[in-house]
Amino acid sequence: MKTNNMNRISAVSYLNTLPFIYGIENSGFLNPSEYKLSRDIPSVCAKKLENNEADIVLVPTAAISKMPDINIISDYCIGANKNVLSVLLVSQKPLSELKNIYLDYQSRTSINLVKVLSKFYWKKDFIWLNSLIGYENKIKENTGGVIIGDRALELSAHYKYKYDLAAEWNNFTGLPFVFACWVSKLNININFINKFNKSLEWGIEHINNIKPNYPNLSNEFIRNYYKFNIDYNFDNKKHDGMKLFFKYLKEI
Repeated sequence: MKTNNMNRISAVSYLNTLPFIYGIENSGFLNPSEYKLSRDIPSVCAKKLENNEADIVLVPTAAISKMPDINIISDYCIGANKNVLSVLLVSQKPLSELKNIYLDYQSRTSINLVKVLSKFYWKKDFIWLNSLIGYENKIKENTGGVIIGDRALELSAHYKYKYDLAAEWNNFTGLPFVFACWVSKLNININFINKFNKSLEWGIEHINNIKPNYPNLSNEFIRNYYKFNIDYNFDNKKHDGMKLFFKYLKEI
């Protein structure tokens, strides 16, 4: 049990998480004295959970499979029923001609997802390359790259071929994909958890009030992204999709 009233929350710093952040900060369900919110890339969210540097975390699902002592605390997630648009394998040549793939340094789940798809769906062996900032410029000829988050939305037009990994997963399994969900390693006060979930729900319900600052993306694009690509409800099909993903993770 926590011994103080300050709950450290780590949320992903991407456009798709803004409705959650908007609800946490503006719904009125949570008192600012009850929490401290940080915005992090997905891989940092996972590390904060592992290192006990955060109490409530929007953690990438690939990390969950390696943490048996955590609790899923919300019926909301970052998921997609088909096309997600913000998790892509991009290239200048078709998939059949690719030999190397850069793996986005900001992600664990997307790295594992592309490896699962490669082995079990596409039936291809690639040379996996670790990436650093700026690797997007090295995606050319027979080298592709996984790009996630806001960069995927903003840079996708630069590449001739784009493979939406959530859509590929759906084509493979018939199930939606869950990229991240809210978890905790600690026994958080149930009253706070209830208010936290109400704040998430409020943020999703007031999604049209959010005014993101993304000069490279039109307001219409952002509205459609929220409406048609991201699905926040952690329903039974998403649970099934996540369980199947965990099963495949054990085999790669």
